Amino acid sequence: MKRLITAESITEGHPDKVCDQISDTILDELISQDPLSRVACETCVTTGFVLVMGEITTKGYADIEGITRKVIENIGYNESGLGFDAQSCSVMTMIKAQSADISLGVTKSLEAKDSKKKSDKMNEVGAGDQGMMYGYACRETENFMPMPIDLAHKLTKRLTEVRKNGLLPYLKPDGKSQVTVEYVDGKPKRVDAVVISSQHDDKVNIEILRADIQKEVIDKVIGSTLLDKNTKYFINPTGRFVIGGPAGDSGLTGRKIIADTYGGYCPHGGGAFSGKDPTKVDRSAAYMARFVCKNLVAAELCDVCEMQISYAIGVASPVSIYIDTKGTGKLSDEKLTEIVQKEFDLRPAAIIKTLDLLKPIYAATSCYGHFGDNSFPWEKLDKVKDLKKYLP
Repeated sequence: MKRLITAESITEGHPDKVCDQISDTILDELISQDPLSRVACETCVTTGFVLVMGEITTKGYADIEGITRKVIENIGYNESGLGFDAQSCSVMTMIKAQSADISLGVTKSLEAKDSKKKSDKMNEVGAGDQGMMYGYACRETENFMPMPIDLAHKLTKRLTEVRKNGLLPYLKPDGKSQVTVEYVDGKPKRVDAVVISSQHDDKVNIEILRADIQKEVIDKVIGSTLLDKNTKYFINPTGRFVIGGPAGDSGLTGRKIIADTYGGYCPHGGGAFSGKDPTKVDRSAAYMARFVCKNLVAAELCDVCEMQISYAIGVASPVSIYIDTKGTGKLSDEKLTEIVQKEFDLRPAAIIKTLDLLKPIYAATSCYGHFGDNSFPWEKLDKVKDLKKYLP
């Protein structure tokens, strides 16, 4: 059986990703000073304007305007002709403290308030919100990610690389990639289509741009083993992409949640990641779910693993969890769920401790996906040995 699966990625100059980077850089600055900072920071951008807003309670201090301008400059928006640049854009901030009502449940969970229960430090932190989070892992790539999103991220990384190193100096910061992979009997066989759109200066010849991106981006990233004579290429298909970034489209933190995760390969709980401290289970529990799934697959207990965790606000223990191995498990999904409950502590305080999340590590996640980069602590495989003992 054949099927086509598509995923997209966006460059750091895309307006939504500009916002994610600003929000996460502010978060990192505050956590570096006060690891217990409560941060829910969102950014929106448009032509010549940035608004940073949200709820923050911290003992630290962040120069929000200075951080914002530095992030924009590092991305490459440093020319006034782009319609949005670090020097001339207006920056407005609207920040208030975290709601006292939310803080009640996060600072002391429902379990911790129950005087009949034995004191447990892992019960001290309640979930920062209700909701369900998903994790996923498979064997399609070396980093246990689905192939379409893995290739899409590699293309946008390369697009940024050839812009910044001067190899294709006429490229500008905004850009997108999209990859369609053909699967046969559930396994990736070839790339059926590649779409790349990159912002550029107004003097470059479109045919030169297309040939350069084909040679220096697509061919360098994907190579000949997955590309064939029937692969379709769409490089700047409109023929012109001069107006881009926040001058071409408004941006908002958390608006690219599928590109941030698994490219639509599995469900998404709905909550975005960027700008949120790890008491927000939207972020930390999604990271933990990936950690669980990746270790289960690496331990050879299954070839594919999807996991859902759900929480109630102010409660430490998950309301529910489930494991779905799509029929690839060496044990039943019910048995694997029992193993996960035994081997992994899914309470927020335990997640934060296990993954060492009270560090300024978040700006690095804000582009090219939150999963698949082995430098992230939720990508480590240090539970594989413990899990292998369950192999039948």
